[in-house]
Amino acid sequence: MAYDLVERRVFVSDLEIGMFVSRLDCDWSDTPFPLQGVPITSREDIESLARFCKYVFVDTQRHVTVQRVAAPPPPGGGARPARPAANNRLVTQHAYTDTATFDDEMPRAREAFDTVSRFAEQLVADIHAGRAIDPGAVEDAVKPMVASVLRSGDAFFWIESLRRHDSYTFQHAVGCSTLAAAFGRHMGFNGDAIVSLAAGGLLMDIGKAQLPAEMLERQGPLEDGEWALAKHHVEEGMAILDASQVEDPEVRDMVLTHHERFDGTGYPEGLAGTAIPLAGRMAAIIDTYHAMCTPRPYRPAVSQHFALRQLYQGRDREYQGELVEQFQACLGVYPTGSLVELNTGEVAVVMVQNQSRRLQPRVAILTNAEKEQLDDFRIVDLMRQSEGVHREIQRTLAAGSHGIDPAEFFLS
Repeated sequence: MAYDLVERRVFVSDLEIGMFVSRLDCDWSDTPFPLQGVPITSREDIESLARFCKYVFVDTQRHVTVQRVAAPPPPGGGARPARPAANNRLVTQHAYTDTATFDDEMPRAREAFDTVSRFAEQLVADIHAGRAIDPGAVEDAVKPMVASVLRSGDAFFWIESLRRHDSYTFQHAVGCSTLAAAFGRHMGFNGDAIVSLAAGGLLMDIGKAQLPAEMLERQGPLEDGEWALAKHHVEEGMAILDASQVEDPEVRDMVLTHHERFDGTGYPEGLAGTAIPLAGRMAAIIDTYHAMCTPRPYRPAVSQHFALRQLYQGRDREYQGELVEQFQACLGVYPTGSLVELNTGEVAVVMVQNQSRRLQPRVAILTNAEKEQLDDFRIVDLMRQSEGVHREIQRTLAAGSHGIDPAEFFLS
């Protein structure tokens, strides 16, 4: 009987026994596999595909019947067996394009940011007061933000980069939620899955609300005993989800596994490789990146560009290499909100990505060549410069460099 072929793209590392691979990310002739497709009947099939492909396309209408035998227990100290996938929502289904211009989306992005920000502040207050989380309220708070990110890949990021808050916990929650939505968009997940990722980003560190306030606010790194206590925020977070009956699998995966590492060196369970669910592997990258880019009392923030380089150096060790590459592609070489120095000596902030020329974004120039702040900013599209001075990005700068705060120009 004939049937319609329905494909979904997955990482080779996320293949499961019983799937049928109908298409590769490379030419069949460059591989030893038959043109008819590859039935996944063993881990060896997955390992063979991994030598040639990063992605494959799975025929969702075909399932390979495999005779299963009991597997021996893993050797002591080895990676734990992969957990069953919670669901099949985190698969590539869409190729998103902007449906609104940066300027048109700005008012809606501001409104969406205010909505999720107010909720995040109330959320922390509720947890401190011992009140449960309303799962529906979490979704309602992040949905306007997700809708904005889906319409424009830059507008919400731009607003989020300007709005800062004294509380690291608050700032980190909103920032990780935004990054999770953008990452999900870039990966091509469906809207419901992206909402779940955004909710997971918002709630990832909710367990820290149960830790001593003086420990979270101390003006220096944690001592050994405090660090051991801090690690319990994962268990505290899961307890809050349980008490609040938060059952969304992506949210639970992100809260539970955002400190796991691809090489098995993370916590709380020491999971390795694809034993860490995909949402958790994404969350580890998001959490680390945002933490590096956010100033703390005991260390300054690094530039977004430098943070991306650090993640890249940790690929295939702490973080899955393919996901690091996708995260870099998602944010661009110079992420929206980055401070940069131009070849003219002027300092600018990145406003909008140029998808065809990622090294030439639209920027707002904030200083003259002597780093003296201008009375008003000047917007320049580095990809469409008229005759005269040719500007290009010379290097990236950490947030706050030269005493510059872009918010003073755009929110005053």
